[in-house]
Amino acid sequence: MTAPPRNGSAPVPARMQRLELDMDLLVGYILLIGVLLSLALVLAALIWKWLVTGTVEFDYQLSGMNFIQLLTSELRLAATGALRPRLLLTLGILMLMLTPFLRVLASMVYFLVGLRNWKYTLFTAFVLVTLIYSLCLR
Repeated sequence: MTAPPRNGSAPVPARMQRLELDMDLLVGYILLIGVLLSLALVLAALIWKWLVTGTVEFDYQLSGMNFIQLLTSELRLAATGALRPRLLLTLGILMLMLTPFLRVLASMVYFLVGLRNWKYTLFTAFVLVTLIYSLCLR
């Protein structure tokens, strides 16, 4: 069974339509959950900071650290029992940074496994490598 053609092109098999719909939903959920989780962490950090100090002002720098360095430094502080609003704020920022990475990773897996489209897999892999570079190596 095939679906009607798109813009005069060849008919699209029903299986491909389901895969496209599933992928659209997955990408949408990845973006939605990533942004909402990030927002929740940042709001929790702001509320906690306000309850403790009466202000929502944070004074620390993130410059000079990449994603991995920032994550490990904050997790080290958390492991020593130094839980504080800054940790939640940093985790919210890290989650927001990680969301596009997860979206591109899901797309690459979809193009590789679901569609077996090597051209799109390579393009998406290039974007993924660029994101990895910007998150971890820069």
